Amino acid sequence: MSILFSPLSIGEITFKNRIVVSPMCQYSSQDGFANDWHLVHLGSRAVGGAALVITEATSVTPEGRISPEDLGIWKDEHITGLKKITDFIHQQGSVAGIQLSHAGRKASCSSPWNGRTQLSLEEGGWQTLAPSAIAFQETDRIPTVLDTEGIKKIIDSFQAAAKRALNAGFKLIEIHAAHGYLINEFLSPLSNKREDEYGGSFENRIRLLLEVIKAIREVWPPSYPLFVRISATDWVENGWQIEDSINLSKILKTIGVDLIDCSSGGVITGVKIPLVPGYQSPLAEEVRKNANILTGAVGLITDAEQAEQILQDGKADMILFARESLRNPHLPLSFAQKLNEDMEWPIQYERAKPK
Repeated sequence: MSILFSPLSIGEITFKNRIVVSPMCQYSSQDGFANDWHLVHLGSRAVGGAALVITEATSVTPEGRISPEDLGIWKDEHITGLKKITDFIHQQGSVAGIQLSHAGRKASCSSPWNGRTQLSLEEGGWQTLAPSAIAFQETDRIPTVLDTEGIKKIIDSFQAAAKRALNAGFKLIEIHAAHGYLINEFLSPLSNKREDEYGGSFENRIRLLLEVIKAIREVWPPSYPLFVRISATDWVENGWQIEDSINLSKILKTIGVDLIDCSSGGVITGVKIPLVPGYQSPLAEEVRKNANILTGAVGLITDAEQAEQILQDGKADMILFARESLRNPHLPLSFAQKLNEDMEWPIQYERAKPK
């Protein structure tokens, strides 16, 4: 059997294969509520055979949204719509996961098809928050610097969101600490210029993430997986480096994190990233081997043989598919055929299964 189609157990959760639908923003919510689009989008990937389906970046506060159309979990009223989705995903034999997020200084933006620019207050935007008074783009408003009380509110918001996620039926949480959003802004010395206990040294800059994880683990069952998505490198000499990611991952493993989802970049503009197939897989490999923790590989992974080779080479334990999953909702079914795996199909689709 291929590794891609072999099961993986974390705690009491067993994933039927190593294929994950990566979080992908849909910009289709109103006031953070999940709707029929999210049910069909996420549900169809579960029908397609993915072992794990993770929601888009789901904001823990209203001001933590990337755009006004982002999914949210900052109030109890959001639970019902999300529960409908998790129930359907689990009925297909997949695991429903949620990515908890706060966009920090990269919040208050229009959707991609409306320009992806920061919205003014007159346009329905809002004041953004960050570790330091540094805007992401020169044309953006200067974010409000979070004080100690504000940081505590952020941590409490992540914990409250985790409670709601459990009530909504999710069996896995991924903390979004990548792509230049709030937690990543604290991690990187390029965006964190604080001089208090949350800035300066490596130990101080990782403090917020550690406190968020500890708060979530207080309410999240120990047998349910907890992932963290990181930007494993800023791709800039004076920024966050792969060595920092390794050191961070060693610590995260000791406080209840099960897997590091290795992405990269996003904390500053104008960075040249080597966009070649599987370009982030070596980052996952470095973290996996040096921190002795499970990793996920993501980024320009587009075919079955490539995904299988990443696993065979010991670079990662799971493969997350983003754009390729958008192109092919039934990606696992087609990949199984390519790798000569006899994967179980939904009974409604059995008559179309290749002989």
